[in-house]
Amino acid sequence: MYSTPFSPAEARAARARMGLTTAQVAHSMAACGAPTHPDLIAAWEQGTHVPSEPQLFALADVLWCTSTTLMGIEPRTLAEHRLARLLSVERLAYRIGMDAADYRAAEAAQRWDGDPRQTRALVEALGLSLRKLIGIMGRVDELAEHLRSAIEGRWKAHVGPVAEIVCVDETLVGDALRTMHTEFAAFSERYMGHLVARNDDARLKEIAAERAAYLRRLVDHFWELIGEAGDVPPFDAVGR
Repeated sequence: MYSTPFSPAEARAARARMGLTTAQVAHSMAACGAPTHPDLIAAWEQGTHVPSEPQLFALADVLWCTSTTLMGIEPRTLAEHRLARLLSVERLAYRIGMDAADYRAAEAAQRWDGDPRQTRALVEALGLSLRKLIGIMGRVDELAEHLRSAIEGRWKAHVGPVAEIVCVDETLVGDALRTMHTEFAAFSERYMGHLVARNDDARLKEIAAERAAYLRRLVDHFWELIGEAGDVPPFDAVGR
């Protein structure tokens, strides 16, 4: 079951910085629409209880700190990025035009299947980029597999699947895959050329090392070729 990330130590430190008692914090949280007992706040700070999302948002407001500070972590999941933006599931789902139950299911499964318009709205609402979203959703390995197959075989067959994963216009994806296919083919040509010429092993090993390094950077290089469409929200390639 999902539990709101929370750092008791950060909460204690934030309250100390404000010079507030647990009773004063509880009073202010009630004014924010999140009635809370001082004993519960003490339990949060002791680590025996965890605040709900509305309580986390109210506590951050009262203590004049970010929700990320109270979470004690850098956001890694879709849910944590939402919490960092002080958004409830219902509020975010409304902003991106998705049913709240469907969005909640996406967070739980760590799988994003929104359409281009919803994807654009999501990255804008959470201050992400497409590249970051793919990482959060755990689809980097899937993307890498398609890229590897594309550069070693028929790259056109992978334009659609890759575009579906990264939510980028197929024209941009096709241009990137064609470039990568050509670059990778050059390694094979150079290697075979030196092999036929019976050049020394050192040169063959050098080319093999360059090829291996290229393969390790497949995903990074793909995003470099895609450019700002993958890195900077809002992006133009989606929703055309």
